[in-house]
Amino acid sequence: MPEQIVITEKASQAKDVRAAVGARYGVILPAEGHLFDLLEPEQVVPEWKRWSAILLRPEGLYDTRPAEGGNKAAKLKAIREALRSAKRVWLATDCDREGQLIGQEILEHYNYRGEVMRVLFTAQDSQTIRDAFGQAKPNADYARLYAAAVARRQADQIYNLSLTRTATVILGRGTRRVIGIGRVKTPTLAIVCKRELEIRDFVPVAYFEVVATAKVEGGQFQMRHAPQDRIVRRELAEDVVKAADGFAGALAVRVEDKRQGPPRLHDLPSLQKLCGSRFGWSASKTLEVAQQLYDGQGKKIITYPRAEVRYLPTSLMSDVPRIVAGLRVGQSFGAIPLPEPLVIRKGASGFFYDKGVEGASHHAVIPNVNTIDQLREVWPRLSPDERKLFDVIARAYLAALMPDFRYRQTTATLDVRGFEFRAAGRQPIDLGWRAAFPEWQPADERSDEAQLLPPLRNGETAQLQDPKIEDKETRPPPRYNEGTLIEAMQNAWRFVDDEVLRERLKEAKGIGTPATRAEIIGGLKKQDFLMAQGKNIVPTKAGLSLFGVLKQADPALVDPGVTAQLECLLDDVVVGKQEMVGAIDAVCGVAKRIIGKIAAGAATAGPALLGASAENAADAYPPTPAMKRFADSVARQKGIKPPPGYRTSISICGAFLRQHAPKKENGEKHKGGAKDETNNDVNEVAPAVSMDSHKRTKRRKNGRGAAFGPAKSIAPRSASPRKRSPQRKAVAAPAAPAQPKVGPGTPLRIPYGNKEVAFRLGARYGATGWYAPPGVDLAAFGERGWLS
Repeated sequence: MPEQIVITEKASQAKDVRAAVGARYGVILPAEGHLFDLLEPEQVVPEWKRWSAILLRPEGLYDTRPAEGGNKAAKLKAIREALRSAKRVWLATDCDREGQLIGQEILEHYNYRGEVMRVLFTAQDSQTIRDAFGQAKPNADYARLYAAAVARRQADQIYNLSLTRTATVILGRGTRRVIGIGRVKTPTLAIVCKRELEIRDFVPVAYFEVVATAKVEGGQFQMRHAPQDRIVRRELAEDVVKAADGFAGALAVRVEDKRQGPPRLHDLPSLQKLCGSRFGWSASKTLEVAQQLYDGQGKKIITYPRAEVRYLPTSLMSDVPRIVAGLRVGQSFGAIPLPEPLVIRKGASGFFYDKGVEGASHHAVIPNVNTIDQLREVWPRLSPDERKLFDVIARAYLAALMPDFRYRQTTATLDVRGFEFRAAGRQPIDLGWRAAFPEWQPADERSDEAQLLPPLRNGETAQLQDPKIEDKETRPPPRYNEGTLIEAMQNAWRFVDDEVLRERLKEAKGIGTPATRAEIIGGLKKQDFLMAQGKNIVPTKAGLSLFGVLKQADPALVDPGVTAQLECLLDDVVVGKQEMVGAIDAVCGVAKRIIGKIAAGAATAGPALLGASAENAADAYPPTPAMKRFADSVARQKGIKPPPGYRTSISICGAFLRQHAPKKENGEKHKGGAKDETNNDVNEVAPAVSMDSHKRTKRRKNGRGAAFGPAKSIAPRSASPRKRSPQRKAVAAPAAPAQPKVGPGTPLRIPYGNKEVAFRLGARYGATGWYAPPGVDLAAFGERGWLS
């Protein structure tokens, strides 16, 4: 039996560690993401099996139990057996808070009391891994990081499950459905819904500006009258035109030499925002491409991508020459005119700033110093998308080492009988870091505010000609895309009205984490709360309905500022400003107050809020893609034309399917097939509620990624999804009615994550895969597109 073992987070990581250090530190055993889940409430307190409006906080903490799914059981068994004889354990999971939890929770569950060393590597090449083992520290040094992870997980369990049950039994009473609440997911939905309502309620206001051509000795240019108090009456604009026509007067000219420093280095949110706007990528795609650059076979050319800060520690200043030399072998990077010597900026206004990375799991994303000299060999192995993203990261790094962009700003004003006309121009003096982005032009240089002005002298005469009125109109705020939504989540302080609290939350990291924000948005889209509209993200009718119901029940449920405050408390555990139990207490306090408010409101509000809005929501909600496909199939088979609106209204589509769905051989309609299941679809989406929010999914891909399966539910799941326990089935939303059975056995194609629904409909799983036994009705499977 081994005396030393190494625990990694996943198999690919174990492979890289094995290639770097062999068996020098013992047997290398991979986990598969989280190998443990928290117990369900009813497993801790049996009385909690019955749902009620109470705070589900046990004495102490929720204990853990082995997780299910994948190959977790086998991997956990291998680690458990090895721990029996191991005198030392090397934890080599990811360097962030989640990685600390994944590794240490195994040791805590089995009460391991041997020596534990923590190995932190910020890149996954062999040299970095060897250096990390050589610099390993006692795991006790990372007690705060583990405490922060435990606090977040325990707090999410209590908050999400307590409020889900409270909302379900009070707001949804009589509807027999579950209303899922997520500490992060629900306010994320609220951010998008609030913006959509702002846009819908926006009333454009027409206003006017006056533009004229100014002639001077050295040439001509455009001047504009655009007062801060907009001109909203055309007759007033016409008065300005009359005053300006042929006017001559002395210019007031101000010339200033200005400078602008390079943009900050990238963390994951800034990469997601940039790639969303420049390449049209989703947030999850940006993370997937970055992950390949980080740990892809034969790549490994960037540092850890789930970065949450945009600074570097000063210890990395010594790597600058090697990284620059490695990048300059590339033709495009070699063309960038780097200065000699390079510009090293330190402190809060620079890039190398130790205080800026305090409490963070990792520094900004930069090229990997240990593999950059292999760039020429690695480049052909990169996909086009990987090359695009690496180019973004590399250019940001090089720009940070270049001089400021210097330019001359000229501003000219002319007093026209009391009306101020203005012109501004910008003339570059030294491109500096802008030379790293030759094709980039900021928005403020694409307007007449940055026109090229002729030589101007203060006091010289300018004559205005051809004044014209320009019709303008105020515009609503723009809709979010995935990148700007992640930025809004990161800057949740903007949704707080209290000035003192706003300032404090500016230092926080917003709601969610860099690793989970894309997962949260993806989950809301898959649950049909949010949908893509071109490059934008907009709420569905169901999402808006749920937002309205929860806001009416208690605005704190959908307030990003409340969640941002809780995130701040949880983050304070890492830096020692808050104790683990204190952070959990704070979250529980908020949850208890919300429970009390919902309960008090129910005592005077009468009928359930969701029941009151069900009919309107059902009429407005679109059918699922499976329903539309099934309706098209029925129409083709019967040679009939579907009714108008069947692709946009679930009520119309459902009525069509109930009337024309396939019939039994004896001529009767399927009582439990298209008819009942379509009704079930209509009823479930109508009041904007969800499947059981307690149903859990894996934390990430390869153990820690999102794993949202298709769902008819329309409420946010928990922010820390876990596998559903067998006990939970007894209290989940009721199953569909029993189905009449017809037809022979049929092979099925059941998407991942739909096992329970498939079994409920009568499907079985055998040696050849999923199938419907003889006598099981097939209509419900057809609606979902599950027939092979």
